[in-house]
Amino acid sequence: MAAPTAPVRDRLLAAATRLFAERGFAPTSVQEIVERAGVTKGAMYHYYGSKDELLQQIYAQLLSLQAARLETIADLDLPVRERLYQAAADVVVTTLEHLDQAVVVFQSMHMLPADRRAEIRADRRRYHERFRGLIEEGQRTGVFRKDAHADLAVHQFFGGVHHLGSWYHSDGELTPTQIGDTYADLLLRGLEPR
Repeated sequence: MAAPTAPVRDRLLAAATRLFAERGFAPTSVQEIVERAGVTKGAMYHYYGSKDELLQQIYAQLLSLQAARLETIADLDLPVRERLYQAAADVVVTTLEHLDQAVVVFQSMHMLPADRRAEIRADRRRYHERFRGLIEEGQRTGVFRKDAHADLAVHQFFGGVHHLGSWYHSDGELTPTQIGDTYADLLLRGLEPR
């Protein structure tokens, strides 16, 4: 059960995240969420209108964190190669540090109503466009190869990020930082001029 001192909104979100990651979105009931959070259904509906809204908030929280970090990294006064490396490593590390949220997002977003999915896709597209912008900057300045399609590089990279939850274990031999560095290195090696 979530710590009783945490705000109700946070307890509900934490309970839903854990349950959705353990059992899946569809099989988890609102009753199970409120029991795990130690609140009433009335309290839940005061903060979240539905289970769908909880799922959307789980995604929004993770994307908001990652987007803010990407903006900070992208705006650093560093060579573009270093900024892209840091951005790539960071999204891997933050995904692993918030793996329950990431697993829920990757496994359950398709279950949301079309209008909510459209909002999420738009948010994710903005994030990917900012990330792609670093690749394109490097291509314009001759740091990265120009014959590598930037969109394909982004899709290939994030395809790997989206599958982290299918194999990563916190007690495995590699730390999140080591995995992030490896992913970033592989991305940059693929972009090196030939």
